[in-house]
Amino acid sequence: MEYVQIPKTVTYKELIERSSLSPSSYKTLSLKNKNVNKINELISEKPRKGLEVGSSSYIRKSKFFFIRTKALQTSYFLPILDNTECAVPILPIVFKDFELQKGDILISKDANIGESAFLNEDLPNSMISGGIVRLRFSEDIKHYVFAFMKSDFFKSQIELMIPRGATMKHAKTLWLDAVIPFPNQQNKDEIIKFVSLLVRAIIRKEAEIKNKYRTIIALIDKELNDNQKTGRFIFYMPTIKELQATGRLDASIYSKELKHKIFSIENYKHEFSTLQQIGFKPRRGPNLAVSVIGQSIYSEENKSNFFRLIEPMDITDFMIVRRYRYLGNKKQIPFLRKGDILFGAEGSIGKVFIFCDALKNTITNYHGMAINKDKSDLIENIFLGCFLSYLREEGILDRISVGGQGGSVGKKKLLNLKIPKFPRDKKEEITKYYYCPMNYTDSRLNLSDFENEDLRIIAESGIWQLDKQIKQIRRTIDEVLYRIIMDEEIQISFGFLKYNEEGLDI
Repeated sequence: MEYVQIPKTVTYKELIERSSLSPSSYKTLSLKNKNVNKINELISEKPRKGLEVGSSSYIRKSKFFFIRTKALQTSYFLPILDNTECAVPILPIVFKDFELQKGDILISKDANIGESAFLNEDLPNSMISGGIVRLRFSEDIKHYVFAFMKSDFFKSQIELMIPRGATMKHAKTLWLDAVIPFPNQQNKDEIIKFVSLLVRAIIRKEAEIKNKYRTIIALIDKELNDNQKTGRFIFYMPTIKELQATGRLDASIYSKELKHKIFSIENYKHEFSTLQQIGFKPRRGPNLAVSVIGQSIYSEENKSNFFRLIEPMDITDFMIVRRYRYLGNKKQIPFLRKGDILFGAEGSIGKVFIFCDALKNTITNYHGMAINKDKSDLIENIFLGCFLSYLREEGILDRISVGGQGGSVGKKKLLNLKIPKFPRDKKEEITKYYYCPMNYTDSRLNLSDFENEDLRIIAESGIWQLDKQIKQIRRTIDEVLYRIIMDEEIQISFGFLKYNEEGLDI
């Protein structure tokens, strides 16, 4: 939602007062609600700034971590801590305890300026970089305040306060003057509780998506390792014949680690098949270049008759899509269909997203590859998608890729990938962590019962469903915050969660 207003005209008096001809100097914030408090008035203790340790302190493995600003991302309420680019292992000697606790809010003052994240657990072995500030608020308002800090409204304030290209350090502490509106209607405390409950639900669901993804990987690994034949792995250096067959001299495909991982698939007691033998057919996404399909219009918001565009770079490490863009073009572009496994074939090698529902007008680009077969079986497709993610986690896809800039995996390589023949019941056990439809109980969708009901739904839903719930809840939060900002009446309702499968559009 757009909160920055740009005047069509300015007066001579305004020009004199602001001494600027820059259009950005005359932007104003759209805010009708006068019941506001500054961040500085709401914090429960003095903000604590992080500390730089220097890249010389980075090491490969450690129990101490250095949280960088890139761990705070727009698409997530929680920080990204399972990526070594975001949370870097560091030397114990340089570690400083910032007493990071569950409920703390981190905000970036450099790089992705104004971005924030909520800690859902204590982090005694992590410290924050100099580009991050730790904030604390009282228990009764911290989730409500955080909802605004993740909103376009808050970021619009930061944009107006701080010149483009600056950091919060250069702007001193102006960001502490950013305001948080509070509702004025009679049941204002219930509105605050409603927003807080929705924020807490998102935080729980984000954490559960990661847990369920790790469970999928662990189940696949256990099934493979616990069901090996009696054969023993022996490593041999590549022969001339092998070099001639592959036509490649790069060392990674001949490494002991890769050959051992492939051996564990070939040595699986229930045998294996290639992707081609199973009957799957990969097809490249369309080339969206102007020279191929003509001029296109791109939008961050959904528009009538636009295509929903999913690019591999927007697929997360946990088999969900962090954002969508929309593309307007007069040509008919091939849609992705239910059951398709969207596979990152270039750049974001091995990122996987599985289409478990029929999504209208959804497309990808040339960097993506859709994998499916003529007679689609959703369980088989989801299992294959999960196993491709397992291969990515094990480093197999990176090693077999070719080229620079993230590499590429072609159709031939993909068709020859070896897939173990897991028993059907094992596939069903694995896939339920990705796709398991659940419905909320209508009578429990109220302020008193929602949290317990949501805990049940989270425990039983698959990754696909949790992601859909998060996206719908975020849209609802945005709508409620807009009404608070504009001082409009708000009706408390959890009805948007009733129709979990058909009603919640990802």
